[in-house]
Amino acid sequence: MSEKKKIVLVLPRGEAIRNFVYSGTAAHLRKSAHLTIISVVANKEIESLLIESTDAFYELEEPPGSYFLYLAWIWIDIVHGRWLWSGAAKMRWKIRDSEMNSFSKRIKHRIKKVLAYPFANRYGLEVLTGVETILSRITYNNNNEYISLFEELKPDLVFNGSHIHSLISRPVIHAARRLGIKTATFLFSWDNLTSQGRILPYHDFYLVWNDQIKKDLLQIYKKIRESQVYVTGTPQFDFHFNKGIFSSRAQYAELIGVDPARPIILYTTGMLNLMPDEDIIVERLGDICQQIESKPQLVVRVYPKDLSGRFDVLKGRRKDIVFPEIIWEHNFLTPDVKDLGFYSNMLFHCELGVNVASTVSLELCIFDKPVINIGYNPFGVDISPKNFAAYYQWEHYKPITDSGAVDIAYREEEMEGLIRSALEYPELKSNARKKLVENFFGPYLDGKSGERIAKVLLEIASKPS
Repeated sequence: MSEKKKIVLVLPRGEAIRNFVYSGTAAHLRKSAHLTIISVVANKEIESLLIESTDAFYELEEPPGSYFLYLAWIWIDIVHGRWLWSGAAKMRWKIRDSEMNSFSKRIKHRIKKVLAYPFANRYGLEVLTGVETILSRITYNNNNEYISLFEELKPDLVFNGSHIHSLISRPVIHAARRLGIKTATFLFSWDNLTSQGRILPYHDFYLVWNDQIKKDLLQIYKKIRESQVYVTGTPQFDFHFNKGIFSSRAQYAELIGVDPARPIILYTTGMLNLMPDEDIIVERLGDICQQIESKPQLVVRVYPKDLSGRFDVLKGRRKDIVFPEIIWEHNFLTPDVKDLGFYSNMLFHCELGVNVASTVSLELCIFDKPVINIGYNPFGVDISPKNFAAYYQWEHYKPITDSGAVDIAYREEEMEGLIRSALEYPELKSNARKKLVENFFGPYLDGKSGERIAKVLLEIASKPS
């Protein structure tokens, strides 16, 4: 009998715990491998769950700071965005410009931008990536506990559960690379390649949601070969396929305090930095609901990572708008296990969903629910340079915009008619929604992505070094 492979699972964010522990990936790995988990710890309850899910557990802690390394990260982010020049990068560039509210800030920002241009090309970015690697080794490797740990463990693979939340996990990955240990990472979300910064550091293997993200990854990062990329789907949607987590409509309605006989409209809010003043949109949407004869009930799921409290006043003033509790641990933005079923029920029991260019649009289509996207800015406030209508032309969202599966209200005056139509004729865009889901996910939407990822990681661990 061959010796079990040794796999290290690095969880740098609460959502990575959801993706690879709650989904069953860790349990599947332990059947055939010796599993070590290195993870952030949100609270004692989640720490106990992590310890029960692995053969060996280590807490992932904040790495040592370095001023020069921090500057390198900022500079690389600016340069990568200027070279990529996606819709999100252009918006971020404008937002940064608008935030320079003093002469000294504007001068410093201008210098950064001027210095970015000569490096805003593939060769320049590779040079900067090399500089970041050198600075990271200087910062981490002289006192890197993970080098000693890996010399003892001798793992076959170190898997980083979120490439974009990897700041806290970079010492772990650099340690593995220095020792010649295979590394892999999961591209956390469908928009990250075009809306977030550069992947740092490089890994040996990459796991992605779908074939299009694989194509985008290979196009943006020419050093990555096709054989290094695996399409697995994403485990964050696996929970929607667990029939055991769904409650009856009556039970769900009682839980959140709504009338099960009346339609439910689910509004999911977005990120504060890109969708400011959404409380205005939500309240005016509540007014529209009051004008419709069937009196649809507006249920608002506040973006779990939004800790600003910007909806608190509205919660107190508008009792007709329902704000269910968000069952997340604030530390490291970690979903509670109980939230998995609750969120799936929110999608299942609503008659239609409304949001601003959100991943939730995809999830609503999975449940074959009508979707209305907000394409107008909040009434009466100036949020420039941010512009809700622009988000529907961003590279990652354009396929949804063009699919015909969702309605986009570019003027507030269109909302009431779109809501009435969606409530009266929910089947109108059903075929388009199903086609969008099929085209986007292919065969990788089956509730088994967590299991599939475990199989891929075991395959990678078994490859010759």
